Amino acid sequence: MRYGYFDDQQQEYVIERPDTPLPWINYLGSESYYGLISNTAGGYSFYRDARLRRLTRYRYNHPPLDVGGRYLYIRDNEAAEDGKDEYYWSPSWQPVRCALDSYECRHGLGYTTIQSSKNDIQTLSTYFIPLHQDFEIWHYRITNLQNKEVDLSLFLSVEFCLWDAWDDQTNFQRNLSTGEVEVENGVIYHKTEYRERRDHYAFFTCSADPAGFETQREAFLGAYRGWDDPLAVELGRTSESIATGWQPVGVLQVDLQLGPGKEYDLIAMLGYQANLETDKFEDQNYQVINKKPVNIKMGKYLNLPYVESSLGELQEHWDKLLSAYQVSSPNADLDRMVNTWNQYQVMATFNFSRSASYFESGIGRGMGFRDSNQDLLGFVHLIPERARERLLDLAATQKEDGSAYHQYQPLTKRGNDAVGSDFNDDPLWLVLGAAAYLKETGDWTILDELVPFDNQPGSEMPLLDHLTKSIQFTLNRLGPHGLPLIGRADWNDCLNLNCFSTEPGESFQTTTNKKGETAESVFIAGLFIIAAREMASIAGRCGSWG
Repeated sequence: MRYGYFDDQQQEYVIERPDTPLPWINYLGSESYYGLISNTAGGYSFYRDARLRRLTRYRYNHPPLDVGGRYLYIRDNEAAEDGKDEYYWSPSWQPVRCALDSYECRHGLGYTTIQSSKNDIQTLSTYFIPLHQDFEIWHYRITNLQNKEVDLSLFLSVEFCLWDAWDDQTNFQRNLSTGEVEVENGVIYHKTEYRERRDHYAFFTCSADPAGFETQREAFLGAYRGWDDPLAVELGRTSESIATGWQPVGVLQVDLQLGPGKEYDLIAMLGYQANLETDKFEDQNYQVINKKPVNIKMGKYLNLPYVESSLGELQEHWDKLLSAYQVSSPNADLDRMVNTWNQYQVMATFNFSRSASYFESGIGRGMGFRDSNQDLLGFVHLIPERARERLLDLAATQKEDGSAYHQYQPLTKRGNDAVGSDFNDDPLWLVLGAAAYLKETGDWTILDELVPFDNQPGSEMPLLDHLTKSIQFTLNRLGPHGLPLIGRADWNDCLNLNCFSTEPGESFQTTTNKKGETAESVFIAGLFIIAAREMASIAGRCGSWG
């Protein structure tokens, strides 16, 4: 069964039918605001950290697959009055899953488009995050291909997450009481905990004057109904609910009369805004949030020329970035992967480092120490200045004995205590990451940068000393055959040879109930040889071993 193909000229992957075996996804964003989007508009968004700053909800391991996303419903009001079947649909197919007359999704570099038609109503949807911005754009171009005017109601929808994605899915006793919103001038602001202890909120708006809105999920969906058949869409009207607790959502209704052959552009924005502690509110009673920064952004990006130019700038950004390394060979498949998709993938792993995907929920882990150093080998030639920052962040999660937290949270840049350390190959990858950076840039000053251990002020030492401790960590932990001890694991994270668990629920990866002075790793031994050679070269250039 064929589902799609590569369009080399446009640098896009084209998906020709919506019912792919699994959601086929793209990654949006490149700096601090990110999103995952599937070929049917599923996915979620977050600011820097997929657990601690999750903007929208997504349901993993849920039937049907891919529930939660950036959804648009189109309702043909005349067809509804005439009692016709299928009088509303989703141009992305999900969540309604009504059969479309045509469908095509294109995953591009930092953007995704979905074009479909139903009953001669054509919709082109474009999703992207503008450069240097903490919000995303949904641009819909709706064209009436009928020979008469159509009366449509459009429903834009998103479900807010209460920021900490783990807590959001587990602590219902509290969270069903804390959701809070403001609605002003057609903009929905999600401000849960903003008055109490947060300096950030989410906003959702569109370029039209809404005919109505919802902010309470059950008011939109109806009792015992799902995203595939919302009551408000069925009825063709919203009730302008204000969420106080329960499940806050953002729904905007736009009514549209569109003449034959005419097209209409609708722009939606979903984003994140943080304010200074001294500038959080517009009033003295601490009730009305400060919206001034968001108003400036909306004033620009809800205009079509600005949206189109921003998308063009994003495409130019990726063209320039990927032009740093290009090959030409007799094999078109090799050229495609090396020149475009492999480099695009390593940039995705730089931004996410396995912390968020359709298989990593963004909840159970942060950025991997080993992972991020390995990723650096692939992207250092593309963004050397950000590779430098990443190296220093990683070194700051190292402990004074040379070990390292296996993961760290990208928002705080602190080690993840829940996972801890003792993955004994981790420290050596810092040496390889630093060596790759030095070879690519010739920036030897990085070795003199003072970096703390475990992010503790007062513990700073030059990066070179961190690398030395990485080598010494292995030398200090040799087994009975003179090979490095494996600790919890080497590159094979599931190979914890010091875990003999008899208790249900214990983690095979992080439980260590044996002292661990016997199990050795041939893999770490080979890795050590490579790292030691790189370290010797670095030390020779510096005139010392640290």
